Amino acid sequence: MEQTIFNNRSLSCLVLLLILISFSTSVDAYKNYTVGDSLGWFDNLEKPLVNYDKWIANKKFSLGDFLIFNTDNNHSVTQTYNFTTYKNCDYNNALDNDTMQWVSADPSSTSIFPVTVAVPLLKVGPTYFFSSDYDGEQCENGQHFKINVTYGQGLPRDLKDPSDDDSMAPISPISGDEESAPDTIVPSSFDHPRDVSTDDSPEPSNSISLSMFSKVLGIQLNWVFVMLALVFGIC
Repeated sequence: MEQTIFNNRSLSCLVLLLILISFSTSVDAYKNYTVGDSLGWFDNLEKPLVNYDKWIANKKFSLGDFLIFNTDNNHSVTQTYNFTTYKNCDYNNALDNDTMQWVSADPSSTSIFPVTVAVPLLKVGPTYFFSSDYDGEQCENGQHFKINVTYGQGLPRDLKDPSDDDSMAPISPISGDEESAPDTIVPSSFDHPRDVSTDDSPEPSNSISLSMFSKVLGIQLNWVFVMLALVFGIC
């Protein structure tokens, strides 16, 4: 009888440990992706080895993730939900509500200096990025890519716009290269998550708060503590 009780207890401990391991690996934290890794955000004329299609491969982008662009003041970061704008590498003729320029190039500058910009992913569906300056020359020479953003965990509170609850609802991804695009609302202010990327690329120079990261991590740790308490209580 004593041996049976011991075996049942051991089996219960094993089951709880497996549940704990399964849960801890199933919850994805919000991520930061450094665009181009160590090569950064440049065109093929400046850095022939950049290949953003290769960089995107096997990556999963979700609401609340950030793209970190490491570039310089001679390249721009333009985001659009409009395929035609993206295809034409044309920011000047884009609609205000479907395209935004996070940083623009400064051809008049007499010196080149590094620039880092963090772009949050706020809408589900296709999202396009390119460098729009110099009449689209940089874009036409490889400085562009498109991704599909999934709902994931949804937007964290830090990135939500309280004035428009509908903007946070998931929408159906657009199939193929179509022109239609969802409206986007970029909050006037938002906190950047802590960079959790494991890439060996340089970390962004701008400060990143821990508020959103700690919330996500805190939720996971709470469950871990609960499961550990159950395991040790039974074992």
